[in-house]
Amino acid sequence: MGASLWYLSRATGVASIVLLTAVVVLGALVSGRRRPHGEQATVVMAVHRWLSLGMVVFLVAHVATAVGETYVNIDLVSVLVPFTSGYETVWVGLGTLAVDVLVAVLVTSWWRHRLPERAWRAVHYAAYLLWPAALVHGLVLGTSDEPLLLGVTVLAGAAGTAAVLWRLLARPHHDRARRDVVLGQEWT
Repeated sequence: MGASLWYLSRATGVASIVLLTAVVVLGALVSGRRRPHGEQATVVMAVHRWLSLGMVVFLVAHVATAVGETYVNIDLVSVLVPFTSGYETVWVGLGTLAVDVLVAVLVTSWWRHRLPERAWRAVHYAAYLLWPAALVHGLVLGTSDEPLLLGVTVLAGAAGTAAVLWRLLARPHHDRARRDVVLGQEWT
């Protein structure tokens, strides 16, 4: 049973990073300066949210199988507190850190209507940190001896990197000065 859970953990981990990458790509698209408008924006946001939900489901399965399998020893504390695992402390810790940041992003997204826009946005930008941490976690721990998993993870990394660069390097929005004034106002 331990080997089956180990392989299931790896598979759900790769599925999680692929879905997380899709969420990051769509998030960069809808938050960028050249974002879609009208019905397109609605569809892209809906897909972003649904893929996020799917990613969380696969991530929960990944964590549950990693804790449940007996091939390596990863305990519940290591799932919640980064860099406490006895197995591959740094790499498991990066995964734990990514999960912790993801929880913050999820909670603030669920409560977005009750939070100031700037607070939600600041926490949501942390996804740009959680994604590379999860990617490195997966590259080092889950794909080292499996070319197919490595290839999928590398492609996910390339796609996510391209989207983030596109987001960062896109020309400024035509009404940037007005947006800065609005963002500087008090939100109630």
